[in-house]
Amino acid sequence: QVQLVESGGGLVQPGGSLRLSCAASGFTFSRYVMSWYRQAPGKERELVALITSAGGITNYADSVKGRFTISRDNAKNTVYLQMNSLKPEDTAIYLCNRHLYNDWGQGTQVTVSS
Repeated sequence: QVQLVESGGGLVQPGGSLRLSCAASGFTFSRYVMSWYRQAPGKERELVALITSAGGITNYADSVKGRFTISRDNAKNTVYLQMNSLKPEDTAIYLCNRHLYNDWGQGTQVTVSS
């Protein structure tokens, strides 16, 4: 059974940083592309970043390029999202995904507000 458990969200002031983690189990993590999505109230779910199985290639939404960094540790079955220079418009629930599969965690809330 695939499980994805996100953590690391919270309330942060504009310009601040957070590091999200997603612990995966139930599949061979190192074989799959992993991604982070986010969903804000009243908006469609948005792909934020993805990383290939060995971590050699990453891709980002234009809205987060230069501010967010996705990484992974295949020994720990964990994918991370380092978020810097956070803006109020980054406020959303952030979800981990085994890319292109219908496998989702419960999400972690990120709120950027002064």
